[in-house]
Amino acid sequence: MIQRIQTVYLILAMILLGVVSFGMTFISFVQDELSHDLTAFGILTRDQSGSIVEKVAYPFYISSFMLIILCFVGMMAYKNLTRQLRIVRLTFYIYLILLISLFIYSVIGDSILELSSSKRELGFAYFLFVCGLPLVFLANLGVKRDKNLLDSLNRLR
Repeated sequence: MIQRIQTVYLILAMILLGVVSFGMTFISFVQDELSHDLTAFGILTRDQSGSIVEKVAYPFYISSFMLIILCFVGMMAYKNLTRQLRIVRLTFYIYLILLISLFIYSVIGDSILELSSSKRELGFAYFLFVCGLPLVFLANLGVKRDKNLLDSLNRLR
């Protein structure tokens, strides 16, 4: 199982999603006196000293844990390639939807938070989350390649 390249891609994607789930900052909207940070646990409003003024819970970590579980289940379904392909493809589509929603929030987040003049800063978690999508896509290609290889061998028999 570990010798297959899609297993390596899925393990790397699970590591990146696990790191993102520990509350790193995705996007910050910085004003003169306040900073609004989107983390895996929600939106934290901090003042200049760094203390938390307000916390609004958006459990983004639940979706990242769900993606980790889907990657793990997709990795463990190596005996049935059709099921593995379905699970990894589902993981890719859910990941893509989450990434598009995060991108849309980064573009229009200041109007959602009703901020007049703010500067947008992308955090390290945003880039880690973006780096996981190509890994899931490459795992999908690896599963397809294995399935096509086994189908062609079955035709030769």
